[in-house]
Amino acid sequence: MASRVLFVGGTGQISLPCVAEAVQAGHEVTVFNRGQSDVPLPPGVSVIAGDIKDPASYRQLGERQWDVVCQFMAFTPEQLAQDIAVFAGRVGQYIFISSASVYEKPARHYVITENTPAINPFWKYSQDKIACETLLRGSEGLPWTIVRPSHTVRTGLPTMMGPADTIVQRMLDGKPIIVAGDGATPWTLTRSADFAVPFVRLFGHPGALGEVFHITSDRAYTWDAIHEAIAAGLGVEARIVHVPTDTLVRFNPEWEGPLRGDKSWSALFDNTKIKHLVGDFECAEVLETVLEEPLGHLRQRLGAGLTVDKAFDSLVERIAGEQSALGR
Repeated sequence: MASRVLFVGGTGQISLPCVAEAVQAGHEVTVFNRGQSDVPLPPGVSVIAGDIKDPASYRQLGERQWDVVCQFMAFTPEQLAQDIAVFAGRVGQYIFISSASVYEKPARHYVITENTPAINPFWKYSQDKIACETLLRGSEGLPWTIVRPSHTVRTGLPTMMGPADTIVQRMLDGKPIIVAGDGATPWTLTRSADFAVPFVRLFGHPGALGEVFHITSDRAYTWDAIHEAIAAGLGVEARIVHVPTDTLVRFNPEWEGPLRGDKSWSALFDNTKIKHLVGDFECAEVLETVLEEPLGHLRQRLGAGLTVDKAFDSLVERIAGEQSALGR
């Protein structure tokens, strides 16, 4: 059954394929964003220009009735509180895009389910998402569903340390790159297009109300394998230097959140809950297939020359050199 669906966002890494899938499923789709992206939307999608940070333009969304609202742009409890004020009593289903990084760190079990506690003492991004979830659970008049994507890829390459284009340029220049730990930690990657299929099936599903779901591939890859596959796609070799996470955080305390709060831990997900509700779905499992789209976007950027973060590049060079010198 077709629904009137609003995407707050709609042109991002995950949301754009979800918009396309929603249109394909026959829904009447509207996106709300600043209108600054040059990414083409599927035919038939309506656009409302505005900014979530501008209360006046945002309040207009509450003047219309929506069957489903998909919130991709709320990252703080203040933004979530604004949504409750705008949409409560006016929406059949509010879907909040949280993050799988909220799950307990360190985990007490190597397979993550939706029952894994949401506790992340290391990363403010995850803590804010947890606060948003808590606020939403306690709201009134807003039937909610929480979705927690993990590392989902479309345009950006999944390097462990960012910015990714600087890592890629180092690979192309034959310079060493760094990977936290021993590079053998399993990490789940999911294509945005694969995420979109079960996500859209949640629209209007009564069994999704008041529930939390993660949506990921069932397949994980080691961080070394991911970087080696990226390098192979570029026709070069990945010169990986392994550095303990503690050491990296001493060099740059800002890495504590993304590493200790996320990427240094194993990420293996049990998708039984979402599959039980919306049916089975397929995700690409061959790593080269997973990386095909982001490598295609990278090649487009290469034509214009990659933007290199010089400060990050210099720090990687220093860390790789000092680590490689140990034991000599």
